[in-house]
Amino acid sequence: MRVDLVHEFGFESAHFLPRAPEGHKCRRMHGHSFRVDVRVSGEVDPALGWLIDFADLRAAVEPIRERLDHRVLNEIEGLENPTSELLARWIWERLKPACPLLTAVTVRETCTNRCEYAAT
Repeated sequence: MRVDLVHEFGFESAHFLPRAPEGHKCRRMHGHSFRVDVRVSGEVDPALGWLIDFADLRAAVEPIRERLDHRVLNEIEGLENPTSELLARWIWERLKPACPLLTAVTVRETCTNRCEYAAT
């Protein structure tokens, strides 16, 4: 049986988008209550009855969450222009080695705007 599991986590961060056009509101420092979905996919282990232990998934995510929470994202290496698109890829690149079943990372910076980064 093939399944997708999703673990959601959140963090609070400030950022600004230095490459946005002059006068764009996102060039100014502002903050978000980011929500991130981490999706893993694969075959359920018939002996265990699960794809992955959710505790293991949370443990893989926690160092990334800690690195982002209550920070200015622009000050983190690789996030000098922290758009949702680049943030989703940044999370993917750091999570994938610890989580080989990873298939997508979705970053929501507001209730109505999100970006999904997935393997191609």
